[in-house]
Formats: sequence, C-alpha cells, structure tokens
Amino acid sequence: MSRNYRKNYRKKASLKHRIIELVILLVIMITVSAAGAIYDRYQNENKVMPDGQMTVHFIDVGQGDSILIQCGAHAMLIDAGDNSCGTKVQAYLENKGVAKLDYVIGTHPDSDHIGGLDVIIYKFDCENVMMPDCEKKTNTYRDVISAMKEKNYINTLPEVGKKYKLGDAEFTILAPSKKYEDANNNSISIILQYGDRRFLFTGDAEEEEEQDIVNAGISIDCDVYKAGHHGSRTSSSEELLNAASPAFAVISCGEGNSYGHPHARTLNEFRQRGIQVFRTDEQGTIEAVTDGVTIKWNCSPSETWKTGN
Repeated sequence: MSRNYRKNYRKKASLKHRIIELVILLVIMITVSAAGAIYDRYQNENKVMPDGQMTVHFIDVGQGDSILIQCGAHAMLIDAGDNSCGTKVQAYLENKGVAKLDYVIGTHPDSDHIGGLDVIIYKFDCENVMMPDCEKKTNTYRDVISAMKEKNYINTLPEVGKKYKLGDAEFTILAPSKKYEDANNNSISIILQYGDRRFLFTGDAEEEEEQDIVNAGISIDCDVYKAGHHGSRTSSSEELLNAASPAFAVISCGEGNSYGHPHARTLNEFRQRGIQVFRTDEQGTIEAVTDGVTIKWNCSPSETWKTGN
C-alpha cells in the first residue's frame, strides 16, 4: 500500500467519523427538542390529582380570603387576597400544578378578596368568572374588570339554586338572592359537595344575607364551614350555624390584624357547639383532603381559642 493511498484512506476515515458524529449530534438535538416540547405541553395542562379525592386549600393570604379547590384535573379559585397577594396566589397555584381554572369566583368587591384576581385572570386560562352584581368605585375593582376585558371574559352573575360541576364534585349557588346596600351581604355563597362531604363558603356574608341563605330552602348542612367574614361577630349567626351544623370551621385572617378577627363571640359559639377550628393566622395554609367519606387535614385543629381583639 503506497504512502499516498494510506494518507487518503485516513482522510476518508476521518471524514466518515466526523459525519457520524454530526449525525449523532443532530439526533440528540432533535430528541432534546422533542422532550422539551412534551414537557412544555405537560406544563400547560393541569396536573391530575389522585383519582377519588378532592383537595380544598385555604391559602394563607393574611387578612383576606383565597381558596383553591382541586378535583381530578379540574380546579376553581374563590377569591385571591388583597393587591399584594396576586403573585403569591399565582405561585401557589402553579406549585400545585394548576394551569387553567374551571371557575374563578370573586365573592364581593372588597380588596381583601378580589385584590389579587387581576393577576390570576391575566396569568391563567379561566373558563368561567363569577362576581356579584355589585360594583365598587376603587382601583382594585377597576383592575379586575380591566383584566376581564383584556381577556374577553364575560362575568357570570350568580343565580341562587344553580348547580355547577367540578369534575366529580358539584357546587350550588346559595346567595346573593337580592342586591344589598352592604357589599359584604352581596357575597357569593356556595355549598360544595364531593361524595358525602360538604363544604360551605359564604365570603363576608353577614347576618342579613345569612338569614336569606337559611330561608332559601337549600340544605346547607355541612362538614366544613369557611367562617364568614374572617371570624367576625357580625357573621356566623346562630341561625346559620344551626342550619349548617359543621364539624369544622376554617378562619382565614391575618396575624395581629387591625379588625380584631376572630372575635370572641364567634370563637365562643364554635367552642360551645364542639366545632373544631383551623385558622390561617396561627397555622398558615390549611389543606383538607377528602375521598368523599373521610376528611384529612395537613395540621391539627387550633387549641388556643385566642381572639384577635
């Protein structure tokens, strides 16, 4: 074999190896790109919760309300805290695998309930947005309406007695049945049922609206009651508690808040009735997981019975 032949052979072999290396590199790049596309597609879908359960997250947003409910691949959000909490609630939802929301409910136009909703509406695909027929001349309210217009969302007005499906769960609108002067009494209230377990949410409804809820003829017997108006004495009336008869109450309020929530009257009423209490000011975010028969909590009930006064 001549020297020139061997030299040409080595050049051809080297070229062949380089071509093989380039092909392998190209295959790796295509594989990585495809994997990235699959990952991106997965990220844009709600993570499916384990079959046969529903989780209710009472998110700690300080002095305000925000509740995430997940059932299978379905999710809904009730309120989003005040203006400083939008990105916090967004991050919480993303951490829980939520990419879209079947329902977004702004119970009433107070800033500690809808302040963060503009962020949620901008950042998530929201299939249904529901707010009461109650306006407020504040920048907070205008921000939410602007976000809805930007996304071409139309408000669904609450209709007492109407039922909505959330995966295997179902909720029924309880209030408001009329327009009140007080914004708190215009709160959208619902009863949520999964299997045999029921959760009652009344926003900041006070005694007047609570009486209308009791008189509406819809059963509000429940296992868990999200205490109205952050545990204020103006809510959780005897009539409502008699009709609801909850085993548990969750109070969403801020540590050291200026309103004195929860009030002694409410806590005393709960204690006398044997209602076990959870509270975000002491325990942070509270999660209740139900299979339709039992309810499991991420923490033990509070035993302090400490008022905010």
